[in-house]
Amino acid sequence: MESLELQVKSVDEAVAAAVKEWNCTEKDVKTTILEEVPGLFGKKKLKVRVERADAKPAKAAKPAKAPAKAKAAPAPEPEPEPEVEEAAPVVEKPARGRKAPAKAAKTKEEPAAETNGEEAPEPREETVATEEMAEEAMGVIRGLLEAGDLEARVELKGLNGRYVNLELDGKDVVHLVGKQGEALNQLQYLANIMISRQLDTGVRVTLDGNNFRQRREEKLATLARSVAEQVLERGEEAVFDALPAFERRVVHKVLAEFDGVTTYSEGEEPNRHVVIAPAN
Repeated sequence: MESLELQVKSVDEAVAAAVKEWNCTEKDVKTTILEEVPGLFGKKKLKVRVERADAKPAKAAKPAKAPAKAKAAPAPEPEPEPEVEEAAPVVEKPARGRKAPAKAAKTKEEPAAETNGEEAPEPREETVATEEMAEEAMGVIRGLLEAGDLEARVELKGLNGRYVNLELDGKDVVHLVGKQGEALNQLQYLANIMISRQLDTGVRVTLDGNNFRQRREEKLATLARSVAEQVLERGEEAVFDALPAFERRVVHKVLAEFDGVTTYSEGEEPNRHVVIAPAN
């Protein structure tokens, strides 16, 4: 009996490869899943043994029952698609009894001061992203997706200063977003490092998938206003859990026009926090 061991995405893919190799029908192919191999972003591959049944068994041979294990080989099950779990609202940490520090001690951080968490601002003229620059950046993203064997497309959503806003779409986007957006944040971080080193155009990309960023920003904005009201009522600071730079900018921007409070960031990456404090 001929056999092959293949590493594939699904049992169907293994069967198709065997049919092509042996020029036979699917009925002539038996499959056994040997191992599930972990992949990038939570994806899994299968190590499968495919066997071709003998088409002409000996006449004298008694009808042989298939071995229990072979007969009970797991039926091909579709790879489960985990639901994209939206990030839970950031839980603010009220600083009990902590008064706003003296103004001279504050290092107020305006929204524009954030650097997206990748690198310090470069001493160059402010870059304005063009469609040509965006296409080059998208080429880097496509290379990452191809290297990870991920079925996803990248599309341009818009340009904003030096930022190229990109949208991921396709079968594997759920893996690229991950739990609470962690995988998406890491992919964006890696992409910006590569774009900075390979292209040196000064552009940065923001990645979104399944509309995760917009939903996240809406939750952060609602939470920021609610916490600001509590700060005004108590007269004490409140400290957010650590946030990536682009999410800290959301809080700064939302509260920039909120009377009676001021915001600044403190701590070192990746444990940098937004503090909301009474303005007086």
